[in-house]
Amino acid sequence: MALQESTGLDVYQSYFEPTTYLGYYKMGQNPVGDELLQFSLKHYNATFKPAGGLRGKLLIDIGSGPTIYQLLSACESFEEIIATDYTDKNRLELEKWLKKMPGAFDWSPVVKYVCELEGDRDKWAEKEERLRRTVRRVLKCDVGKERPLEPAVLPLADCLLSSLCLESACVTLEAFRDALRHLRPLLRPRGHLVLTGSFDCTFYMVGDSRFTVLPLKEKVLREVLQESGFTIERLEKAQRGPETVLEKCSDYTGLFFLVAQKND
Repeated sequence: MALQESTGLDVYQSYFEPTTYLGYYKMGQNPVGDELLQFSLKHYNATFKPAGGLRGKLLIDIGSGPTIYQLLSACESFEEIIATDYTDKNRLELEKWLKKMPGAFDWSPVVKYVCELEGDRDKWAEKEERLRRTVRRVLKCDVGKERPLEPAVLPLADCLLSSLCLESACVTLEAFRDALRHLRPLLRPRGHLVLTGSFDCTFYMVGDSRFTVLPLKEKVLREVLQESGFTIERLEKAQRGPETVLEKCSDYTGLFFLVAQKND
């Protein structure tokens, strides 16, 4: 699908190529990917720090894609992590890394970066093994459904995490609201939602394929979360850096990282 605009979850199933997308996460080789990683990993580290950070039994990652960077700090604070995604290819790509299969993406530069944030870069191999032990299942997820993880039956999660998923999966603001409403029952009372995303983004490229994104403003994001029964405890923002502006792979103007608590 050359230079064709893509919307809707079925388009991801048909056209999203995880191995091409993972090019964003080769540290030092893609300015946009580096900006996302440095921003989000810093805040994941602060959010899931051993002293005073979020912790619990179960964390569910909604829309993991083919990536594991978003779980590298959380795996130290949760007994079990369940990864999820809509597309078969993304789930397979995750399984390849988790099971050390041939052709799996090399996350070691990103893992070393996280270990450096945590104070010991040399523990990267131990960190990889801990994450592999902690991610117990990789499930199909559809945020457009009332029960996004059916037919799986899970205990209530202490934390839901989602990075760059909801604004990509939801074509309209109403669909975004519905997705939050569908996800809320997966979370225990007073549990936490951790979201990473972009502001004002309308598209991103994966090779020659252009995928549509729901553009979000801070004001709207705050309103939708409040309407959905969450209280934002922390919202971190960063403007797009000048070194990425010439990159034509996406049109976002900034990034956000937020921690919200379910109001029940």
